[in-house]
Amino acid sequence: MDIAERIRELREDNDKTQSEIALLLNVGQKTYSDYETRKIRIPLESVIILAKYYNVDMNYICGISDIKLPFPQK
Repeated sequence: MDIAERIRELREDNDKTQSEIALLLNVGQKTYSDYETRKIRIPLESVIILAKYYNVDMNYICGISDIKLPFPQK
């Protein structure tokens, strides 16, 4: 699973719309849709925001691991 599939899965599992997540990331709904469909790459800063929001580590959200560990706290 790649990052586009993972962010879509996380959004759907949390019953959020693309518009809600786009607002969180301060982008338009179309831009967020383009992240999920791989038309454009999601910026690293946005990936970090999503990992914190969904409380999953970066390895999971990036598709490196299938284990949902919590986002590391300082």
